[in-house]
Amino acid sequence: MILQNILWPRTDICMKEELYFRTNKKAVRVGEEIRFTRGGCVSGDTYFNSVSVDKWKKYTTMGKISLTLTLKGDFAIRLGYKKKVHDKINESIVLESCIHNVGLQSVRLDFPECNGMAFFYLEALSVDGIFKGGSYSVEASQANVRDVRIGAAICTYRREKFVERNLEAIRKAILENPNSELYGNLEVFVADNGHTLDADKLTNEKIHIFTNKNAGGAAGFTRGMIEIIEMNKQRAGITHILVMDDDIILDPEVLFRTYRILTMLKEEYVDAFIGGAMMRSDVGNIQTESGASWNAGKLESLKQNMDMSQVDACLYNEVEEYTEYNAWWYCCFPISVAREDNLPMPVFIRGDDVEYGLRNMKTLILMNGICVWHETFENKYSSSLFYYILRNQFIDNALHFPEYGKKEAIKEVRGWIVREILYYRYKNVDLLVRGVRDFLKGIDWLKTSDGEKINQDVMAGGYKAQPIEKLPLPFHYPEYEKSLKERDSGLRRLLRLACGNGYLLWAKSDNIAPMSKICPYNAYRAKRILNYDVTTQKGFITERSRKEAIRCLKEMLKLSLEMARNYDHIAEEYRNRCKEVQNISFWKKYLDL
Repeated sequence: MILQNILWPRTDICMKEELYFRTNKKAVRVGEEIRFTRGGCVSGDTYFNSVSVDKWKKYTTMGKISLTLTLKGDFAIRLGYKKKVHDKINESIVLESCIHNVGLQSVRLDFPECNGMAFFYLEALSVDGIFKGGSYSVEASQANVRDVRIGAAICTYRREKFVERNLEAIRKAILENPNSELYGNLEVFVADNGHTLDADKLTNEKIHIFTNKNAGGAAGFTRGMIEIIEMNKQRAGITHILVMDDDIILDPEVLFRTYRILTMLKEEYVDAFIGGAMMRSDVGNIQTESGASWNAGKLESLKQNMDMSQVDACLYNEVEEYTEYNAWWYCCFPISVAREDNLPMPVFIRGDDVEYGLRNMKTLILMNGICVWHETFENKYSSSLFYYILRNQFIDNALHFPEYGKKEAIKEVRGWIVREILYYRYKNVDLLVRGVRDFLKGIDWLKTSDGEKINQDVMAGGYKAQPIEKLPLPFHYPEYEKSLKERDSGLRRLLRLACGNGYLLWAKSDNIAPMSKICPYNAYRAKRILNYDVTTQKGFITERSRKEAIRCLKEMLKLSLEMARNYDHIAEEYRNRCKEVQNISFWKKYLDL
């Protein structure tokens, strides 16, 4: 039974060679094959083409592993494993074999007992060798293989190109490919919040498109869960739900690897979640996150900014850490979790995946080679998110961290507001304040609020990025680069803080600052700030106003008093009554179904 197929770089997915193979100059990849002259070498100790043996052993009934390679020519083949121990990489070669005069055929070798990260190494002994891929397999009794059928739920809002591309890839590789082990075991459910997909073109027996009320990502994913639940009533079969973002780049092999793990889970891990790491779509070998911790709202992305083309990073990825949720760009869980009385919270966007993971996840399985590519967070700045940041965090904290009370909440609100005042982003302060005040309205407000209308108002109330040529401040890239590095310390920093980051002094000049990574020093004694996003090459301008700063500080004090009076009992109300908005009856009414 195939455990995982050997993958190749692809122009439509990722072309970072060392995520797949390591070669020397005498081994050259041409499409999906590698051609050798004598002495050419290729190694599979990589993110996609190694095997996470320790995790497979821990979570599944996996037996002995074998490797099948399609080769032509004379080769020395070595099978081995690597493991990170402290700051050292331990490597062991467990099998070495030579083959001669092979005429483009499959060669199989069995791994002796091993652990860590298993891999293969090829060295060409002749002048015209060819390697055309292969797979890792495992012995398994059919009686021990679980029956698994996955329902993939995708929420989309006007991302037609991404969705159509991923659906086409899934259709070709799996849905219409009888040779795929996932054939007949995958269905896709797309909630179209933007009402822009061509349902007649995309729908078939295994792809279902549903026009959905635009009540955010939470509503889109919940609609997918509801449709899967309803379909299972008619023809039972789907065992797992896979939630995926609409704007990811997906290799269909990732779906197969997820499926294979599910079919082999040990009994004690049948309720496990399987998470996909997020790789940067702009720098394909950099991992943004592999699992995450909540920390009462101070989210921690685990194994962040790691270069997965490096062996050391692959081995560090094998080390398991404490996780509390996996983001919903790619997350799979048993359908037994998505019960009619256990659906997500109607929080529109941001925090729905966190809360659902905190509520339901006991074990998260993460493996090298299970990932998607996604635009990095720093390239997705949106002023409107400031409405949701604290509102939804306080909902999550109310449900899962009762010890987090009004003192902690007020301190957090003040920190956020003061930072935005320092950056002259007074509209963001208004959005933060509105979000917290809506939280303080309690569960009845959440039940009856119109998420779509609120989001429209929030979008209109924030800063809107425009092409920089339309802005009244000139843009100079060297100044932007300088702003990324400018910091202060020591006495200069104390003086800056003592004068309110320059509010008590006269403004000197206009500055340029990164939209998502601005720091207080970027705003020090600035009259105006051009907030620039290097990805979109757009920006918006904020201008210092002592009047607006004072207004925002007054709002902060008023909000602090409101929170001191109401936060604790409102948080308790959310805990006591959250089930009222987590059931299918509520959601059907909320979505006008």
